[in-house]
Amino acid sequence: MFITFEGGEGSGKTTQIEMLKAHFVRHGHEVITTREPGGTPEAEKIRDLLVQREGGNWTPLAEVMLFFTARHMHVETKIKPALREGSIVICDRFTDSTIAYQGYGHGFDLQILNDIKTMSIGDFEPDITFILDIDVKDGLARAGKRMANHDDATTEDRFERLKTDFHERLRQGYLSIANHHPQRCIVLDATQNIEDVHSQIISAIQL
Repeated sequence: MFITFEGGEGSGKTTQIEMLKAHFVRHGHEVITTREPGGTPEAEKIRDLLVQREGGNWTPLAEVMLFFTARHMHVETKIKPALREGSIVICDRFTDSTIAYQGYGHGFDLQILNDIKTMSIGDFEPDITFILDIDVKDGLARAGKRMANHDDATTEDRFERLKTDFHERLRQGYLSIANHHPQRCIVLDATQNIEDVHSQIISAIQL
């Protein structure tokens, strides 16, 4: 099973991924957790270019191509092999993030995004995607606290530093993605108690 977690900044994805992994391990499953951009040595190098504060000033097309270059390596050399071996793969962000951030957030043409996706990873999709939804201001406040002790050129806050209206478009983008893919996407209120969110995630997964 391939499970992805999506959401805006400060939505609590990392916490829920760790809790879900622990749940699966307790029940005897092999679990791999990974992230995007990243997950392989090559993709992690690209990650530095995309999310660090001083990672670069990319054109919209160059940025999208970098995301999908990293994703292609991730899918082919890590995710698919793990799935073939019978592992559960849990990923922090996947293609939905690129569509939400670059498409809805930055206004990149959605059809071109889908064409690049097809060239890069074909029709490969998660089995289930959890979208953790949170008010933009609350999410950014959470993210700010997380970054408080790390403030230099390598800080991964390139997107957090964008204006609030970008993050509002991002949030609506995620909700639109969920609306278009109801068989795969489950939207959860990330302002709930952590344990309540976890319980809803477990209830939605049939193993």
